[in-house]
Amino acid sequence: MTPIDTRPTRADAEEAVRTLLRWAGEDPGREGLLDTPARVVKSYGEFFCGYAEDPAEMLRRTFSEVADYDEMVLLRDIRVESHCEHHMVPIIGVAHVAYLPRRRVVGISKLARVVDAYARRFQIQERLTAQIANTINDELQPYGVGVVIEAAHQCMTTRGVHRPGVSMVTSRMLGTFRTNSDTRREFLSILNRPAMNGTGI
Repeated sequence: MTPIDTRPTRADAEEAVRTLLRWAGEDPGREGLLDTPARVVKSYGEFFCGYAEDPAEMLRRTFSEVADYDEMVLLRDIRVESHCEHHMVPIIGVAHVAYLPRRRVVGISKLARVVDAYARRFQIQERLTAQIANTINDELQPYGVGVVIEAAHQCMTTRGVHRPGVSMVTSRMLGTFRTNSDTRREFLSILNRPAMNGTGI
């Protein structure tokens, strides 16, 4: 991650956008493009706000008054909006996050915020999946964690091989989700997916 004091200025970033416009064959001075550099830089601030967030900190406020609840907690269909670090184009999909509490639970919105914090960075889907699962496992120390992400990559659907409609599925199973086939089967059945013999999807 680039240290904050060495980051280019906003003016530098806007000039970089003008350079790309010129490289593409456009005139940055054209009326319709005059404000484009500022708009692009502002949108990048939204797309990549995850660099300024600490996903682990989001999970540090937990609740112990759960009336001995010891079943799976699952938040499904969390929208994922990320960007491929190889081509800087969108990755759009959904994440399903589950954990088996040991003693404490976390507010469900925090699970979605952890997904967002990691997704709003330049990513590859495999690393994104692992980061979400590992952080939940490290901070909550549950019996197990399961994360599945399904996403379409515009680096594949709008360029290169041009295969629209194709989605990529990645999974990360930790603890009982990896070692206990019944727990894994329950997780996948809730997602309407058949259980696998291994830990992959």
